[in-house]
Amino acid sequence: MQSPIYLDYNATTPCDPQVLDTMLPYFTQQFGNAASTHPLGWSAGAAVEKARGQVAQLIGATAQEIIFTSGATEADNLGIKGVFEAYAAKGHHIITVATEHKAVLDTCHHLEKLGAQVTYLPVDSLGHISLEALENAITPQTILISVMYANNETGVIHPIRAIGAIAKKYGILFMTDATQAVGKIPVNVVEDGIDLLACSAHKIYGPKGVGALYVRRKDPRVTLTAQMDGGGHERGFRSGTMNVPGIVGFGKAAELCRLHLSEEYTRLSSLRNTLENGLLALGQVTVNGDTSHRLPQVSNLAFGHVSGEMLSAAFTSKVAISSGSACTAASMEPSFVLLAMGIPDELARASLRLSVGRFTTEAEITTVVETISTAVSKLRQQVFSL
Repeated sequence: MQSPIYLDYNATTPCDPQVLDTMLPYFTQQFGNAASTHPLGWSAGAAVEKARGQVAQLIGATAQEIIFTSGATEADNLGIKGVFEAYAAKGHHIITVATEHKAVLDTCHHLEKLGAQVTYLPVDSLGHISLEALENAITPQTILISVMYANNETGVIHPIRAIGAIAKKYGILFMTDATQAVGKIPVNVVEDGIDLLACSAHKIYGPKGVGALYVRRKDPRVTLTAQMDGGGHERGFRSGTMNVPGIVGFGKAAELCRLHLSEEYTRLSSLRNTLENGLLALGQVTVNGDTSHRLPQVSNLAFGHVSGEMLSAAFTSKVAISSGSACTAASMEPSFVLLAMGIPDELARASLRLSVGRFTTEAEITTVVETISTAVSKLRQQVFSL
């Protein structure tokens, strides 16, 4: 069976061959535990520290500010729960956004059971928050503002630098889940005023099962309460034997993204625009979210006069795409992100997230436009013939 054309890069990316080649020796030849005090351990430890520097360089941090985790979800949990516990004496109020990834929302819901007060800021029809509403939500009890860098379903980029400035003005920590943004657009934790940042390797052509949390070390120095005990690894923030091959792959993936960021941005934007314009030509198709402030690789489109369930099933064997976040794909409900933007239920159900990537070709885009256009036209004919 021929594999479908892959346009779900926001869900995960294939491992870059250069990344895989860099990882392989750490499975077989240099297999030491990075905490061991012998040559194999020292070699593994040195590889981890090199990777730490590579990830740090991608986001403008220092190597000592990178904590390796199993992925962005763990990093979100460590950052938000760690701040809540460490700053309990100061307050218990957290501000976030209704369209955050479930890794943030579910963590906040959990903390509410433990006494946290959480404000979930709404978004407008373009997917943006109001900076005025954000500032008005701040109380003397506010200890953390957590706003994702860019939305995983629509690609809409939040005004991170402005949010960082507001947090700094009131002496509040600012965290961002930058999983979709890191490696795709320039991210600089210093210039953006970010105190904590979560990211993941498998979104940038690295392996699954490894991510990182950036934790600012000065101005201010951020304190966290560890969420995992057992050995004091990662300066006490995250105990457990280190995933050396995964970390090495993460470092290489970060290096490749940093070196080719500008050219990849241009190429992906062009592919995305060709795909989007081709499908908009069908008519009764609209873009969900702000098209002037979004990631280069993703387009979220609503198809009018089409059944959402029939649309998703019409070409799944030919094109691998998603109707929303992969983390909520098992749900039959429409995207909560699109509903929060005020998109009608019917259109939200008939929306598709198409995301291109490093290995997408122009020929594939042409084929996808033809495939989806044909399927949508047939579905609309069925509707009108009833």
